[in-house]
Amino acid sequence: MKPTYQEARIELTIHPLTARRWGDVERLFGLKGACGGCWCMYWRLKRSEFETGKGPGNKARFRKIVTTGPAPGLLAYYRNLPVAWCAMGPRADYSTLARSRVLKPVDDRPVWSIVCFFVSKEHRSKGISVQLLKAAVKQARKAGAGVLEGYPVEPSAGQMADAFAWTGLASAFRRAGFVEVARRSPTRPIMRYELQSAT
Repeated sequence: MKPTYQEARIELTIHPLTARRWGDVERLFGLKGACGGCWCMYWRLKRSEFETGKGPGNKARFRKIVTTGPAPGLLAYYRNLPVAWCAMGPRADYSTLARSRVLKPVDDRPVWSIVCFFVSKEHRSKGISVQLLKAAVKQARKAGAGVLEGYPVEPSAGQMADAFAWTGLASAFRRAGFVEVARRSPTRPIMRYELQSAT
């Protein structure tokens, strides 16, 4: 019998990704840079730049972002081992969002965005993304953001391969208190957490 969400939950320690934690994100992402040489640069670059930089180029760009700060996201640890990543920051940091018809801005409000998750294979389906989302809310509020936004997928048939769920699942966002504010594609809601009014 497959474990339920509650039965599978594990407790994490979550920290912003700073320069001193670079070795941990290298360990988590592995030689493939999390997915095909991405190194969490997909949302930050023009498509041609991203493709040209796959692998070492994207890794160098990402390392520069990490070392110069501020932290571009959160690292989750289980028993002192890095097991998951959540990319977040001001929406303006992610130029690909500005070029997206489906994910274009909902309004003129300045928002922070959650654009990506990566969870080690052996720790998937254990509620980690929900814990990361809750930590992201705290981090964004601490940084003074008024709205935190995400762009998850909501598969029409229920299940989907992990490789296609790297922006997160809508169900996880709902569990973390996010609400849908727009949907320009059947499977791609835009979800928000109002930080200023939340308690």
